[in-house]
Amino acid sequence: MRQRAAVLCGAAVVVAGSFTAVPADASTSPAPVTARAQVAKVAWRKCGTKDYPALQCGSLKVPLDHRDPSGRQITLALSRVPHTDRTYQGPLLVNPGGPGGSGRTLAGFVAKSLPAAVAARYDVIGFDPRGVGASRPAPDCAPDHFGPVRPDSVPSTPAIERANLARARSFAAACGRKYASLLPHLDTVSAATDLDAIRRAVGAQKISYFGYSYGTYLGAVYAKLFPQRVRRLVLDSVVDPAGVWYDDNIQQDYAFDDRHRAFLAWVARHDSVYRLGTDPARVEAEWYAMRAALAKKPAEGKVGASELEDTFVPGGYYNGYWPYLAEAFAAYVNDADTAPLVDAHEDFGDDDAAGGNGYSVYTSVQCRDSAWPRDWRTWREDNWAVFAKAPFMTWNNAWYNAPCAFWPTGPSAPVDVANAKLPPALLFQATDDAATPYRGGVTMHRLLAGSGLVVEEGGGNHGITLSGNACLDRYLARYLTDGTVPRGRGVADAVCRKLPDPKPLGARAASTAPAAGAGARALPSAASPGATLHALVGFRH
Repeated sequence: MRQRAAVLCGAAVVVAGSFTAVPADASTSPAPVTARAQVAKVAWRKCGTKDYPALQCGSLKVPLDHRDPSGRQITLALSRVPHTDRTYQGPLLVNPGGPGGSGRTLAGFVAKSLPAAVAARYDVIGFDPRGVGASRPAPDCAPDHFGPVRPDSVPSTPAIERANLARARSFAAACGRKYASLLPHLDTVSAATDLDAIRRAVGAQKISYFGYSYGTYLGAVYAKLFPQRVRRLVLDSVVDPAGVWYDDNIQQDYAFDDRHRAFLAWVARHDSVYRLGTDPARVEAEWYAMRAALAKKPAEGKVGASELEDTFVPGGYYNGYWPYLAEAFAAYVNDADTAPLVDAHEDFGDDDAAGGNGYSVYTSVQCRDSAWPRDWRTWREDNWAVFAKAPFMTWNNAWYNAPCAFWPTGPSAPVDVANAKLPPALLFQATDDAATPYRGGVTMHRLLAGSGLVVEEGGGNHGITLSGNACLDRYLARYLTDGTVPRGRGVADAVCRKLPDPKPLGARAASTAPAAGAGARALPSAASPGATLHALVGFRH
């Protein structure tokens, strides 16, 4: 959901304690493509790994500006697991979300996780969207933007607010200085048009598409632009297209607060392990006391209040992280031991610090896709109102998106994804998803005529298919086999029960293997499909 723009943004003007960004020159929405560049066939080469030995890699040149097909070209990095069955159903393009998420490894995961008979009928194709990962160019506006210790996210004093505003303005300005010619073309419409270039490059009349998170909006935009080119469309954990992007982020704040409280209630249920109390309200008070203490004295000079929020936000995406976060929480409160908390921050909270390219593309796309308030007083009023009800992530999320208040390239308009020209699409949505709240799935279901909606009742994870829920996966496999979508009489066409919540680490078998690349403080087992998927989908996407 992020991306940056060009041209240096105007300086901020301070008036009576408020901050107003001088508007950049307005930009029109990306125009429909009236001419198509010639595309070469992809030259695939072997790039298999231990986990995904059949993986192949390739690249494709596409126009930076699809309205100027003979102009400057950029490169998309691609991956593929080729079909092996005689009954070939064409390419299945997969995307993990973002914006800013790399999708090349996801092709291997999807091909391995689908039933073998289903995967064998598709060329499963992953891609790094324009600007991302191995695609070129790959912007990184300010590599040290998330270096610790950042100012407290809650602007409880004018000085703290000024410090956070300075960071946001600085990041937007850095993007404008370094990538002025690139940023106007980092947007969802351009990325969706790239998908059609991939289709032509692999010689397909139609494609199937499978997207998670932001990838659901990307897929819906592609379907709107090229409905005649869609064979099948799977959207998992669905963005609310009516809120792109300022309102969607506000709704996230409420949903993440609910999910954080669900985590705290889980900790209370396991008081015999964590010794933080059996009352969720008491556990919540302990968490906010920990936050206040870290605001005054960051753990090992690395984890302050903002970094603590970064560390616990991933628990809102995937409850498989809860036991690890709870261990760090308990060690700090009960034993004054900061080491587990610092380790947890390195495992979970450093995602943005280690992925400056991902954040740069995230902001570029989000800031370019739609209009954001340019008057900081609007942000201040809105976020304080939300914070009063949902304090956990509100200001952390606000500052994550705040560069859009100062973005140097003007916005385009969100795409109306309503579509009656598609074959039936299949949507998956958990009722308690924090990153893409439930109403997004319901809204998209209504807008895509003939679609089917499968709901995971009580589920709170973000990205729910191919994650261990056999009920959901049966609907997915059937759809990819023959296009069948469930038909129901209510809002949902089918309902699956959620998976059980995780157990504390001490209740697990001692032989549980660490995730690949993790040290002694192992992340969830690499054998877990949920852990593998969520490592690919990532956070803030």
